[in-house]
Amino acid sequence: MTNKLEEELFQSVREKTPEYIRELSLMDFSDKKEFTFTLKKEHLAEYDEIKNPEGLNLEEWFKNYEKEAKVSTAGIRGPQNILYPQDTRFPINLAGIVLATLAKALVAKEKYPNKKIVKIAGREVRYNSDLYLKAIARIQASQGIRTLLPRGKKTIPIWLASFLAFKLDLLGGEYITSSHGISVKNATKDLNSQGSQYLPEESMEFVDKIREIFELTRKNGTYEIKIADEDNPLIDEKVMTELEDGVNLYVEYLKSGVAQKSSIDLINSIKNKLVIENVGGSAYRTLFKVLEKLGISEKFVWFNTEEDPFFHSIGKYNITPKGEKAFYDYSVDATVIAQKPDGTKFFPVIDTMHYDKKLKDMPFQTAVLITDPDHDRLTITQTEAISRIPELEKAGIDYIKLNDKTILTVFTANQAFLMLMDFCAKQLKAQNLWANHPRFMIKTTASALSWDEWAKNNGVNVINVPVGFKEIANIMKKVELQIKNNSEKDVIIDDVFGRSINLGKNPRLIFGGEESGGMIMGCEDLIKSQHGRLAVAMREKSATEAIIVASALIAKLEQDKTPMSEYLVKVFDENKITGRFDTRADIAYYNESEPDIEKLKIAKIKGEELRTKNDLFYLSLAMGIKENILTLDDAKNILTDAFKDLDFTNLKSIKFVGDGTYMEFEDKYIEIRPSGTDAKTKAYGGGVDKQNIENYSAILGNYSGDRTELHKKFITQEFYDTTKAKAMKYYLEFVDKDANNEKFEIPEYNF
Repeated sequence: MTNKLEEELFQSVREKTPEYIRELSLMDFSDKKEFTFTLKKEHLAEYDEIKNPEGLNLEEWFKNYEKEAKVSTAGIRGPQNILYPQDTRFPINLAGIVLATLAKALVAKEKYPNKKIVKIAGREVRYNSDLYLKAIARIQASQGIRTLLPRGKKTIPIWLASFLAFKLDLLGGEYITSSHGISVKNATKDLNSQGSQYLPEESMEFVDKIREIFELTRKNGTYEIKIADEDNPLIDEKVMTELEDGVNLYVEYLKSGVAQKSSIDLINSIKNKLVIENVGGSAYRTLFKVLEKLGISEKFVWFNTEEDPFFHSIGKYNITPKGEKAFYDYSVDATVIAQKPDGTKFFPVIDTMHYDKKLKDMPFQTAVLITDPDHDRLTITQTEAISRIPELEKAGIDYIKLNDKTILTVFTANQAFLMLMDFCAKQLKAQNLWANHPRFMIKTTASALSWDEWAKNNGVNVINVPVGFKEIANIMKKVELQIKNNSEKDVIIDDVFGRSINLGKNPRLIFGGEESGGMIMGCEDLIKSQHGRLAVAMREKSATEAIIVASALIAKLEQDKTPMSEYLVKVFDENKITGRFDTRADIAYYNESEPDIEKLKIAKIKGEELRTKNDLFYLSLAMGIKENILTLDDAKNILTDAFKDLDFTNLKSIKFVGDGTYMEFEDKYIEIRPSGTDAKTKAYGGGVDKQNIENYSAILGNYSGDRTELHKKFITQEFYDTTKAKAMKYYLEFVDKDANNEKFEIPEYNF
């Protein structure tokens, strides 16, 4: 049953969808028998009611798809027509899913001729995800590829698909999600044989194959795509049923890491139950089973256990940030901070969770653990007494007033994960395990300075990487290759800053994560797949791991009668951390929820132009310094001239960090990064003064990107125009250096 706001969205979509799209019938996946979709050259060209009534404008779709594949940080995402998924005017559509799946299948068959290829496929709860999952399985079956699916093709988390791709030694997988993005968005996250998301060069292999298909279509007039019978034996739900979707294997893995007996005993000691806010409902099906098998399920209460592609209206409004009457979606990222028309800051996503009512009868220090639809990110919050506000403001911890007695503290991932890594380190030290291996951390450059300071104080080496969990996974694989080649030799890894970091002999990962809410932790013993591959940690962020660590910490703090906010300050103090504050400004250049695709395309193009101008202003300075066409002092002068209200005298360096420009000051950092998935600019900051970093990130992030005369004096137009290409070259060199390019060997499967 739809609610009023969702029905308004549906009605708007119906009104904005042309009749020829509503009546389009390219592929009917309700037909359970084998059939063929004939791609025609007419489909490639633009629609014209008279001249080309069969036009789907797939050439235009492909051009944009290729562009996204080159830069995407987490799958090739985009909006879709939620009611008419065959609408090829949108980036994500049924024809596009079919073409991409076919292309990946063809690439796999070329790489592994005459081999029995097995992949996994899964989904969360977004609109049309079930249709796309069926399409993927039937396309792969038509190409002789066996696809493992959950029983009934039901939902599973992204981390479980990733875990099973590695654990079962599969060639990879397909997962349908747009993470914590807005409801009308969707995407496929392509998983390789490691269970890691594709790097750009892996994506370009199948993108090139789509181009080849189009060339054949133009040449021959048509290209036939077979869709297998729905009951094809290669569409395999039996294996996952026998494995209980892999939950037993995953619980075994957890018990070797974050869910050891000491942690489980702590969680079972909890008196005040923990709340799990299950946005979208799709995490419940798997997470409850995991908690039950660990014997701790009774310590949790749940919000939103029913699956809902509208995400229970969370993050949804009928008014835009500018005060205009229109449907607007802030996504389901609980940490997003926005401004009301009167300038007041608020948490738009959490506001729609109605905690003033839901938590009113729960005791102080009730923790609410908020997870997203594909269950890879976690936001940690906790109720506290209103008298704690002065201490929270001093510590830079955000909060929401629930009533006259109660507030809800809202920890950024930077703050929450600092507590979790500190707690895990203390557990290892208490068990006399810490000294058994040198410890290291992998983090994104946009994450907290406090993490680096904590690591330094605890003898932990830090490897900084660009944003995106695939970047973290890529470093893991580099470390594993060196351990495999010689476990008695020091492991040396270059980070994205260009520093060579000695991790020591046979090191272990204490933490891998990013400020956007995704994390993973390693095990004392290397993780082994069924056919002997070894890993220091899993390849995808997991909210389940985070929930278990957080729950154990909360249980310990409950015993000590200490709120998490007080523990965070204690971690700061114990580790002499000065860079205690962090911020992120998300500058969106258009309303992603606009249902009129033509307006959306125009707005996105304009937004991308603004995003790119902003990016290039800073990136050209970083690349100019790197290529010795200007000095740091020259760059300081350019920035001082452009931003007269900001002080750049203590700026120490400006560096390209794989996907953004990182400015290191003596008392802070500011990173300006163009979104890899949309027309947005993200401005991050960390340092010793919260107001200061918020000011810098807001001003630099919102800058128009217009080149000043001084900028033009040092950066020629030719250099400016080629800056992106130069940056990509350096990024690929970083990715490829010491890369683990061992070819995956398909084993003999025992299932």
